[in-house]
Amino acid sequence: MTNSDIIKKINELRKIRNAVILAHNYVIGEVQDIADFVGDSLELSIKAAATKAPVIVFCGVSFMAETAKLLAPDSTVLLPEVSAGCPMADMASADAVRQLRKQHPDAVFVAYVNTTAAVKAEVDICCTSANAEKIVSSIPADKEIVFLPDQNLGANVAKNLQREIILFPGYCPTHHRIDPAQLDAARAQYPNSPIVVHPECPVAVTAKADAALSTGGMLKYVRESEAKSFVIGTEVGIIHRLRKENPDKEFIALAPSPRCLNMKKITLESILKALENMQTPVELPPTLIERARLPIERMLAIK
Repeated sequence: MTNSDIIKKINELRKIRNAVILAHNYVIGEVQDIADFVGDSLELSIKAAATKAPVIVFCGVSFMAETAKLLAPDSTVLLPEVSAGCPMADMASADAVRQLRKQHPDAVFVAYVNTTAAVKAEVDICCTSANAEKIVSSIPADKEIVFLPDQNLGANVAKNLQREIILFPGYCPTHHRIDPAQLDAARAQYPNSPIVVHPECPVAVTAKADAALSTGGMLKYVRESEAKSFVIGTEVGIIHRLRKENPDKEFIALAPSPRCLNMKKITLESILKALENMQTPVELPPTLIERARLPIERMLAIK
């Protein structure tokens, strides 16, 4: 079956199911192209909360599909590839958060949205890479803060806000392995191209970049910049959208290209199977949904 045949069947089934397809900026280009909406974690969270669709096909990794279920509990949320997990989200368990809470009973616990629903149920407020500084800034200066699971995002926020933060020792393997030497090499090869990285990169990396931004922030930065070429230091899936939205500009992936194999598991074939067989639905207990949704709602309430 050709891609055009698969896309035709997907389009037929999405109408029959009255389904909405949401895709993260890191999934493969052909999946982004058939989605109703493509975005970063914050944008997709808002879309999930606003949708009235009975079926949401979430093209991303498992914690994102869980988050969509938390915000749209009456919808059937399908994860097309059940093995598309997030190593960083798996680094923090609900039990680990409870143990930390005993050590820091008066702290405000901030969880990156890249966490499981079980972990979200144990924290006070969520954040994304786009709004992490805003969320942390909203917490009174005299309050202790525990940030999890991404030590790099937390460290970048702490540095930028000059704020002490207790960091959980988790990280995104794709961004954590980016090395300052890669930026030095890119700077030497492309001296006139701004280097834009993700704040999930270590502080030593973000310190050498021209900007450290969420994927949504990168799209805005590139759109508004007068530069004609850019070095992109995040998962290479974003380059498809950058090129599509800025056909007159050039985008160079930081070498070696940062790649998340879990994000690449979502394919047109897996989306078609999901719609054909209504697989794999995200199942969460109502009590967990109620508890885990609260920190996301608190995040979305901060303008």
